[in-house]
Amino acid sequence: MTYLIHGATGAQGAPVIAALAQADLDVTAAVRTPSSYVGPGTAVAVDFTDAASLADAYRRVQGIFVHLPIGSPADQLSAANAVADAAEASTPARVVVSTSGYTLEDPESALAVLVRRLEEAEISTAIVQPRLYLENLLLPFVVESVQERGILSYPIRADYAVSWSSHLDVADVVVGLLQDDAITGIVGVGALPGLLGDDLAQSFAAHLGRPVRFDSRDPDAFGEDLARVIGPGAAPVVDSYKWRATQPHEVIDEATSAQRRLGITPRSVTEWLGQLGV
Repeated sequence: MTYLIHGATGAQGAPVIAALAQADLDVTAAVRTPSSYVGPGTAVAVDFTDAASLADAYRRVQGIFVHLPIGSPADQLSAANAVADAAEASTPARVVVSTSGYTLEDPESALAVLVRRLEEAEISTAIVQPRLYLENLLLPFVVESVQERGILSYPIRADYAVSWSSHLDVADVVVGLLQDDAITGIVGVGALPGLLGDDLAQSFAAHLGRPVRFDSRDPDAFGEDLARVIGPGAAPVVDSYKWRATQPHEVIDEATSAQRRLGITPRSVTEWLGQLGV
């Protein structure tokens, strides 16, 4: 069986490709330029604006992992409909969708449209729903503050609990879901119970062997630093942290968690740091 992975060279797709290859499963990397792909398996050119090319790629595989590309809401909706059109035409046995940290609460969002159309087409669909990624803490201006000043500065409240997870945790869940099409619907990925900023700081302290404290940073100030790293794409990220400031917490539902549904527990922050060798 071959599994097609969208964004195979990106932050989410690359760990999935690696985990599938490690499990001795055949993989196809869905990329823009196959000739530049150097990872496991084979590569195929895909275009989120061309449903016909997507359908052709989907017909050759058993399962698909997809997450929508970064872009405007209109661009994401166009991509969602292209993927849905292609899936309806090719009827893959399994599709696993990552929400990339967002939710399906807005029924008109691109994510919600994609999931709804896949389910209406009676395609076995699982939705991987992580919250905040631990890799966010590796942004240069975040991790350098930890290493140089012993301060983990991040734009969430001190009392804001989050089911943090790493891209490696998401990959473990995706691989499990691609192979088990009996599990459908939402599968939350992340720590239970949720972690506070102080918990993150203490994990860094244990890893580094010196004190680290958490500092709740203003989202706009965080955004200024982020814009220097990723450019205009920082604006919606800042908005997401302003939204978080209005929420009580960001903890996944235990009943639909990967822990409960798949028996997969995410790495602790300390384990994650050790695995990366930060």
